[in-house]
Amino acid sequence: MEKSKLIIGISSRALFNLDASHEIYLKDGLEAYQKYQIDNEDKTLEPGMAFPLVQKILNINSFYPDQNRIEVILLSRNTSDTGLRIRNSIEAHNLNISRAAFCGGDSPHKYVKDFGVHLFLSSSMEDVKLAIESNVAAATIVSKKNSSNTANDDEFLRIAFDGDAVIFSDDSEKIYNEGGLEAFIDNEKNATSILKAGPFKNFIVELNKIQSDFNINECPIRTALVTARSAPSDKRVIKTLREWGVRIDESLFLGGMSKQDFLKSFKADIFFDDQERNIIEASAETASGHVPYGIKNSKG
Repeated sequence: MEKSKLIIGISSRALFNLDASHEIYLKDGLEAYQKYQIDNEDKTLEPGMAFPLVQKILNINSFYPDQNRIEVILLSRNTSDTGLRIRNSIEAHNLNISRAAFCGGDSPHKYVKDFGVHLFLSSSMEDVKLAIESNVAAATIVSKKNSSNTANDDEFLRIAFDGDAVIFSDDSEKIYNEGGLEAFIDNEKNATSILKAGPFKNFIVELNKIQSDFNINECPIRTALVTARSAPSDKRVIKTLREWGVRIDESLFLGGMSKQDFLKSFKADIFFDDQERNIIEASAETASGHVPYGIKNSKG
């Protein structure tokens, strides 16, 4: 019996470097963009911000001789005509991506549920927000500032997550925002319930299913929780993950310290956080995904 798949949706601009064609679109319009893509459809696109991550994700399938446990699906605003260059580039880079949606200028978020996507990665914050509103984990990809779009040479796929407003809801952040640190600590000490789920809960549960296929010491995927929380607010996090049956390999409770050096030491392939300032800081060394969810991303 085949096991269920972990399904990742990726936009074309996150997968490949489409900066040149995007500039043409902004400067000269849609027709010039279409002509440029068709004229260059046999020229292989260079890797984009999420390309190294996608490579590592797809490589997990090499551990499964009988089925692919992870599928990557292309979700693009291109038409199928202009998207032929993208399809040719997927083949040239030997990426096992067979399913795609070319949406002709519309947001592809409307198909994330139909494809059963667990995580959607895009360069468009608008599309990411729409996916999150559809209860799908999603992030806007930010590449490493000081590196080319190549994977690190670590054998593991390493994924790091912030806690509040990513794995968990933003309820605790709201209390901190409204009442300060003392109110936050009092709430955590007196809370009798576990934390509510955030936008990435379902994704990390599905990721855990793949991790559970391996012995802990042989698993090709490692996860880390990298959070500003510290004692005593760490206890509620631990109890919540235990209740969900979710294993996190490494948990870093930093008490407000900068996350950048810890992410570098963990060798994260991707880091997900809801706060833009954390993403900007982390992206100096680590490819990052901004999760536009919660009180820190509300207007006003």
